[in-house]
Amino acid sequence: MEFKNLKLAFEGGYLAVITLDRPPVNALNPETLTELGQALEMIESRDEVRVVLLNSASPKAFIAGADILRFTQVSPEQLGSLIRQGQDLFDYMEAFPRPIIAAVNGPCLGGGCELALACHLRIASERARFGQPEINLGIMPGWGGTQRLPRLIGGTRGLELLLTGDIIDGAEAYSLGLVNRIVAAEDLDEEARKIAGRLARKAPLGIKAILQTVARGTTLPLQEGQALEAAAFAEVFATEDAREGIQAFLQKRKPSFQNR
Repeated sequence: MEFKNLKLAFEGGYLAVITLDRPPVNALNPETLTELGQALEMIESRDEVRVVLLNSASPKAFIAGADILRFTQVSPEQLGSLIRQGQDLFDYMEAFPRPIIAAVNGPCLGGGCELALACHLRIASERARFGQPEINLGIMPGWGGTQRLPRLIGGTRGLELLLTGDIIDGAEAYSLGLVNRIVAAEDLDEEARKIAGRLARKAPLGIKAILQTVARGTTLPLQEGQALEAAAFAEVFATEDAREGIQAFLQKRKPSFQNR
C-alpha cells in the first residue's frame, strides 16, 4: 500500500518502522490519522514483527500538533468525528499487541504529544520539546491529553501543563517520567533501534500480555487488575515460549522464543 503522509518499512525480520512524512512539521490531519491506522493494521497482520518504531522524516519536528486550519474548516458534526477518529486511533495504539517506540527528535506538541503519550515507550533527543499548548489557542486537548498526561506524570504536574500550555524540554520531560530516555540528537535513531532490538529478543507472547494487562488494568481497581494479571499469567505460563524460557534459564543459555 502506498501512503501519502508516511512511510512504512520492515527491517531485520522483526522491526516495523513508520516514518511520518508530512512536511514541514507533520501536522496531523484526518488523512494522516487514517494512514497511521492502516499502517498499524498491516503491521499487526504480520506475525514476524516484534516491535514498531515511530519516527519523523522532518528535521524540524516530530509532530508539531494537529492541523488546526483543518479544524476551522469543518462543521461541528465533522469536528466531533475528527475528535473521535484521533481518540480511537490512540486507543488502538495504546492497546497494540507489540511495543510502539516513539523516537522524538524535536517539537512534540498538542496532538503530537497526545500521539506520543499513546506509544508504549518514548525516546527523546536533546532537541525534543513537549507540551499541550491548546489552551493558548482558546481550546483544549481532545485526543486523550487530559487523560493520559496526568496519569503518566501525576495529576499535579500534568494539570499544570494542561492549564498553562507550557512547553518543556527533553530534560524536564525525562525528570517527570514523560520520556524513558534522553539522548544526543545524533544518537536518537541508534538508541531507539537498540531498545527495539532488546525487546525483539524477549518472549512476544509475554510482551503482548504485559502490554494488554497494563493498558486494561491501570483503569481498574487494584484487586480487579490483579485478577486480570493472574489470568494472563496462567495463559502465558502454558505457552511453549514459557517452557523454553524456563529451560534456558535452568540450562544457563539464551532462550530462543518462537511466538507460540
